[in-house]
Amino acid sequence: MGYKKRIDNSFKDVPVLPINEQSRCVLFSDCHRGNGTNNDNFLKTQHLYFAALEHYYRNGFTYIELGDGDELWENRSMDRIKEIHGNVFWLLSLFYKENRLYMLYGNHDMEKKRNSFPDKNFSSYFCTSSQCFTDLCPDIRFYPGLILKDTLYGTCLYLTHGHQASLLNSTLWMLGRFLVRYVWKPLEQIGILDPTNAAKNYTVKKRSEQKLSAWAKANDKILITGHTHRPVLNEAPSLYINTGSCVHPRCITCIEIEHGTLTLVKWFMGTRKNGNFYLDREILSVRALPGYDKIL
Repeated sequence: MGYKKRIDNSFKDVPVLPINEQSRCVLFSDCHRGNGTNNDNFLKTQHLYFAALEHYYRNGFTYIELGDGDELWENRSMDRIKEIHGNVFWLLSLFYKENRLYMLYGNHDMEKKRNSFPDKNFSSYFCTSSQCFTDLCPDIRFYPGLILKDTLYGTCLYLTHGHQASLLNSTLWMLGRFLVRYVWKPLEQIGILDPTNAAKNYTVKKRSEQKLSAWAKANDKILITGHTHRPVLNEAPSLYINTGSCVHPRCITCIEIEHGTLTLVKWFMGTRKNGNFYLDREILSVRALPGYDKIL
């Protein structure tokens, strides 16, 4: 099966979420929440991510995660990930209770597509403040894709992780997981990066982006993905968009949807003249959806 067919299949029988000018959504991808060891790339930016999540929760955004939220190639235990990053899962549970949480799976958390995975791993978590198990996201389901449909102009946004552009990361994902878990994970600890990883190899990254962009152009659809970790918006005339990731060395990136506009933003730590640190949000790029560009 070719990559075009794999992407097509990602949008079969998936939820279609209506949005309008009043809707507020935030798209994150590639958090790679780990188990707290040296291989946990999320540790470096977890404080930025949690602060950003609090902002979006307080301001009524719907949280949409485009896959690779949890690092399940390097780690076998979801319980350990929930324990280490309990504050994050607590906040995600608040989004879920208010029907403001949608989660997709990518290659690094492909396990989530198994029917038994959500009930086993996302029904509850151990809350350290109350010292007991509490509801996490009971009855949640993970999807390969999600479609956002604007009710005013009919524009659809097609959301998926983007790993479908790579044979090793999609059809052969079990082989990819084996290589990461038993070959590249130990080598990474001594500074040797995985050459097959789209986020770490420029050639692989570019090849994946070309395929994703080609699919969007051939189908005349706006395609929003993660996977490559490179944020992309407003590279006209391309219909391909990328949220970036939450494991950049010094920042995290995401895409906000509000008032019919896509906004690529970066969250990072700034420094005041007196040496104090502060959390900052910077707009990197803005793009109006078709129709809204005439009224904004």
